[in-house]
Amino acid sequence: MSNENTTIHWKEIIEYPTTGIKSKILLEDGNCRYTLMCLSSGKKIAEHTNPRNATVNVIEGEGILTLAGKEISLKPGVFIFIPSNTPHAVQSSTELAFLLTLSEQFS
Repeated sequence: MSNENTTIHWKEIIEYPTTGIKSKILLEDGNCRYTLMCLSSGKKIAEHTNPRNATVNVIEGEGILTLAGKEISLKPGVFIFIPSNTPHAVQSSTELAFLLTLSEQFS
């Protein structure tokens, strides 16, 4: 990633698939990966873990994130931290867009 400023306007880049998930890596450097995730209504991402810490920042839409067995409502403005190796899953109830940031795992 260059040292230049980057400006993104969500309305210009959010694209929902008819079914499924559309992901687009927006930026990546040695520390973080920033990915726009767009889910169709009723889409489920099965429970999984990731070796990196993550954050979810909901841009638009609604759904449920299950984090270590606890359900968290997803709606615009919600920010969630997901510690590395913690089981989590996502279920969209409408079209759902969020910024997923994966950060470097520090020892």
